[in-house]
Parts: sequence; C-alpha cells; structure tokens
Amino acid sequence: MADTSHEAQRRRDGTSIVVAPAPRIPVLAFGMSLGAFLTVTYTLCVGFDLLFPGQAMYQTWLRLLPGFTWLTWPSFLLGLAESFAYGWYVALIFGTLFNLFSRWWKR
Repeated sequence: MADTSHEAQRRRDGTSIVVAPAPRIPVLAFGMSLGAFLTVTYTLCVGFDLLFPGQAMYQTWLRLLPGFTWLTWPSFLLGLAESFAYGWYVALIFGTLFNLFSRWWKR
C-alpha cells in the first residue's frame, strides 16, 4: 500500500525507497508563536524591572525599542507592539529562508 504523504522511488532491484518531503515551517503559525513569545517575555521583563529596580533592564529596552520611554502606558503598549513586530520580522525572514534552503537541499 502506497503512502500518499511520501514520494516512492524505486531502486534498480525494484524495492521501494520512501522519500520524505522537505521539512517546512508554517510561517503564519511561527510568526504568531514568536510574536506572542516576545510580548510575554517583554511583559515579564517589565514586571521584573518594576519589582527589582536595582536590577532593571529598562536601559536595554530604550536602545532596542524605538520611541520607548520608561514607563508610561502608551510606552508600554508601544513596546508590546514592537516586540510582536520583531517576532514577525524573525518569522518572515527565518521561516522563508528555512523553507527555501530545505527545498534546495532536498533535491
């Protein structure tokens, strides 16, 4: 019985070889997951900075997030949006390149 999710090839002796398709990253799911991960991480870091001001990382946020200032509601929401956007940026570039290269090397 043939497996429809794999391509079957034949050796010279007639036995079948199952060739798995190239792995792919679903960019939409990857983008949503990575964006959500970075917004959760950003929120936890801001909370940590508020709980432990002596160990604060907010100076790092000032350099990484354009327009971010410490700490107002509009600035916090801007940081959330930018963190989510950074996740999508990585997903679009990395996911697309991974899918392209995995297809090339599978040939």
